[in-house]
Amino acid sequence: MKLAFLGLGVMGFPMAGHLANAGHDVIVYNRTNSKASYWKTIYPGEIATSPMEAALDAEIVLACVGNDNDLKDVTLGDYGAFKSMKKNSIFIDHTTVSANITKELYSSAKESSILYIDAPISGGQAGAVNGQLSIMCGGDQGAYKRSFEIMKIYSKVCKLMGETGSGQLTKMVNQICIAGLLQGLSEGLNFAKKSNLDIENVVEVISQGAAGSWQMENRHKTMSENKYDFGFAVDWMRKDLNICLDEANRNGSALPITALIDQFYKDVQNNGGGRLDTSSLLKRLESL
Repeated sequence: MKLAFLGLGVMGFPMAGHLANAGHDVIVYNRTNSKASYWKTIYPGEIATSPMEAALDAEIVLACVGNDNDLKDVTLGDYGAFKSMKKNSIFIDHTTVSANITKELYSSAKESSILYIDAPISGGQAGAVNGQLSIMCGGDQGAYKRSFEIMKIYSKVCKLMGETGSGQLTKMVNQICIAGLLQGLSEGLNFAKKSNLDIENVVEVISQGAAGSWQMENRHKTMSENKYDFGFAVDWMRKDLNICLDEANRNGSALPITALIDQFYKDVQNNGGGRLDTSSLLKRLESL
């Protein structure tokens, strides 16, 4: 298929690569052109100078950018993809954004006979590199069925959650749960250290029971070694949690723990840790 991929960050770069390696005709766009040029030295494909150029004649356009404003710019901006996408082509948004911008872009796409799927992802940089992402989708059944085989290339699970916006709402649930898990894990590891317990022995035992989690299995060692230079950055997590808290204000959900952990992440930022990964909540506790 002829595909366009907009945004070559730590997630988009390998995702676009998986599509190119699978034999699809991929053209990429990135705001910083040097990154697109580097992508082309690794993967087969072409480079566009704008989202509009990338999207021209593409059957599916995929995006993985930073936030609501970035997404609006690559779709509805002066050189946005929606200006050149053909009728009945599909736009897949892998960015984590608000449900409001998703609904706005869905309406704009529909006016131009473009099909729109919100498809935020989970699994971190390692999941993107290994093609093992979890994708939660919102949109029309027909558009989802047409694009499933494409998203399957870099995912271990891909599921339609409901109408437009349902993918973003599901991603909010994901981030709410991750924040709580990481804070609990941080408190547990900090407690174990203060109690002079062997961290590896503790985790070996408790990870086999009800306390076990992906975060415990994949992050406990680096956390205990004060290594926080990989994974999903605190700056991006705060962006996501603010989206969750805003949506909770609209739907009447109580998120007391999420709101508290958001402030803990703010502490990490204020101490210069905005680019540390989200497991750095332990670093905050150890500094108290």
